[in-house]
Amino acid sequence: MAWSTRQLAELANTTVKAVRHYHEIGLLDVPERTANGYKQYGVSHLVRLVQIKRLSDLGVPLAQIAAMGRADEEPDEAIRVLDAELEATIERLTRIRAELAVILRHRASPEVPPGFASVSRSLSETRRSLLMVYSAVFSEEGMEDFRRMLADQEEIDGEFERLPADADDAAIGLLAERMAPAVREAREKYPWSADPAADSPRGAKLAESAMVQAVAELYNSAQIRVLQRVNEILAGDGGAPGEEAPPPDGAGGAGPRRGQRDAGMPGRRIV
Repeated sequence: MAWSTRQLAELANTTVKAVRHYHEIGLLDVPERTANGYKQYGVSHLVRLVQIKRLSDLGVPLAQIAAMGRADEEPDEAIRVLDAELEATIERLTRIRAELAVILRHRASPEVPPGFASVSRSLSETRRSLLMVYSAVFSEEGMEDFRRMLADQEEIDGEFERLPADADDAAIGLLAERMAPAVREAREKYPWSADPAADSPRGAKLAESAMVQAVAELYNSAQIRVLQRVNEILAGDGGAPGEEAPPPDGAGGAGPRRGQRDAGMPGRRIV
């Protein structure tokens, strides 16, 4: 007795569309047709279709099913590859579930990088944007150090975040004087911060460019002047606390000045 396409699909608990697709990609042989043009499927077709469905249910991609051959062949290597892929998938999903649990526990923003859930709610929009840029260029070790540095400097960073663009020289100088000891301490505590782009997986040049550009676009002119002044204080070559620092790149200059490049480096100012 021969079966129609619909009957074959019902026997194998699949769909007519799936059967036709298997024909198109060469997984299932096309049967002979009757005089009126209808396909006639036999037992061999049903056996092959059940094999295909079983392997597909196990997660074997259709492209690999063709390579695995028929049931009388030993598909050990393909099964081992599939098992390794499933193991990696399980590990990834387990890690994601653990991260989601931390995010829910801290009611954190889900877009922050791993490890930052506990501090994310205290981050301003600017700081969160910087964090996303840094996560793209810092090494894993650098991101861990940066997380600790954020927690260490939360209070003084809040004052820096609130500094208006029209702050006068005196306010800029006083804030820089207050921030300099904390930045100095961070550099001593986290040697990585002296040159955070050095071990970037994206390369030092591209990483530094991204950090400088992020600071230039996300901080206002007064905040950038504070960063420059902090670097002057720590370098020991600055002037009076209220002395105006060089203007940032993009404020009329043709290219990044040395002071702006230093200000943009998180290791020279914890941002």
